[in-house]
Amino acid sequence: MNGVILINKEKNKTSRDIVNEISRIFNTKKVGHTGTLDPIATGVLVVTIGRYTKLNDIIMSTYKEYIAEFKLGILTDTLDSTGNILKEKDTKIDEKSIEKAIMNFKGEYLQTVPIYSSVKVNGKKLYEYARNNIDVELPKRLVDIKKIEVLSIKDDYVKIRTLVSKGTYIRSLIRDIGEHLNTYATMTSLIRTKQGKFNIEDCFEISDVKNNNYKLLKIEELIEVFVVDMDDELYFKIKNGVKIQKNYNREFILFKYQGKEISVYKKEVDFYRNFLSIDV
Repeated sequence: MNGVILINKEKNKTSRDIVNEISRIFNTKKVGHTGTLDPIATGVLVVTIGRYTKLNDIIMSTYKEYIAEFKLGILTDTLDSTGNILKEKDTKIDEKSIEKAIMNFKGEYLQTVPIYSSVKVNGKKLYEYARNNIDVELPKRLVDIKKIEVLSIKDDYVKIRTLVSKGTYIRSLIRDIGEHLNTYATMTSLIRTKQGKFNIEDCFEISDVKNNNYKLLKIEELIEVFVVDMDDELYFKIKNGVKIQKNYNREFILFKYQGKEISVYKKEVDFYRNFLSIDV
């Protein structure tokens, strides 16, 4: 089985939990996803199955939209409400100051990765350092906050919508907003509403998939491809993984034979090489 299913991840499940469930449902070990959601988070999880797992990096590189809520005046070790409280501070900040601080983060900035994350330092995941109380220098990443807006402010709770680049931690963004306001801030909820062109409205629950109610996305719905219908001669070449010397002026070519998806080729310098064999 090859394809992609858009899942609306439920709260208190890890992304790996979802992958494992899909693996059991379809009885295949080759299942992946294109961007981890923490257990506290819900929303769009793009699950790749079979040979389509090769598309993970391409889909993962797209921008993601989130709606997040956070509480001012509190800091936890995980940077969200599931963690242990480290610091608290009485906070009375007017709405204009909060909005100004949030809008200050629009654009690129260097973000410190949270210690409770799966990013590796010296071959060990950061959360392993945290759980063993080992000090470690946290890496920084250049991230792009493409869009950010305030949805609501009520008491110490703030809700925002933001569109961010790959590798952005919303927990860290919220922590940094708190620091900019000379206080603390901790995420209380998170919904991924969009990844690339995939919206939460298009997602299925795991229960839907179990009940055979889902849509399996194919290559033309996932990446921009130029479709070539092959004759017998070209089909023989593609079936054997031969490089194609023709210039199609596209990055990806989807070769079809008698209406059936056969293979995706990717442009190299002056030729096309097999990137994804779908049915050969």
